[in-house]
Amino acid sequence: MSIQSALRMVCAGVFLMTAVAAQETGKKHINVPTQRQKPPFSDAVLVGETLYLSGHIGLDENNKVPATAEAEARLVLKRFEATLKAAGMGLEDLVQVQVFCSDVSQFDAWNKVYREVMKEPYPARAFIGSGKLLFDARFEIQGIAYKKKK
Repeated sequence: MSIQSALRMVCAGVFLMTAVAAQETGKKHINVPTQRQKPPFSDAVLVGETLYLSGHIGLDENNKVPATAEAEARLVLKRFEATLKAAGMGLEDLVQVQVFCSDVSQFDAWNKVYREVMKEPYPARAFIGSGKLLFDARFEIQGIAYKKKK
């Protein structure tokens, strides 16, 4: 057997194992209704017991960014929590969060609201200076949550 044939067999085996694992765990797309036009991605995808949350921004009912960083942070976290709830989870199930911020001088404003909303023990987190965000948002958050099935 040639090396190329052996590699093809190994690749085929890995692909088959991946396909079987995906079938066993299943995959569910979570979308929370909003007033804005739906973008071409899911709000979250549940694979087995793990939820992968897409980036969320905090637009108000008029699809505008709130006037203050604190109001925007509250709205972002409220929307994030609504997506978790739609998947049967809560903020306490978050294991990892990434916060993208267009201006890192808003770090204290974000943390003030984050501490009001989130409870200890906190998930692992990164706060990343991102430059300009869509719709001139200050914050965008994405994350991963895990909840053991009972």
